[in-house]
Amino acid sequence: MKRTSGNDAENERNAMMDECFAYDDVLRKNGHFVGGEALQGPRNATTLRWNNGKVSISDGPYAETKEQLGGILMLEARDLNQPSS
Repeated sequence: MKRTSGNDAENERNAMMDECFAYDDVLRKNGHFVGGEALQGPRNATTLRWNNGKVSISDGPYAETKEQLGGILMLEARDLNQPSS
């Protein structure tokens, strides 16, 4: 496993964000981007779960993945493949 210093991790995060913003620009240019919003940080997170007809609410993201969601995009397309082209 490769360890990264604070600067390496920050540089990697910044490069990933630059890629995301560049893709957003492509979506806008091609008329697919309708809107998007950043999500609140983990301190403000609330998790809603639907189980047996009832909603349970808990504080925190508690995601069962190694990634975290950073936001949402709303796209307009004629099918699932169109926005990626």
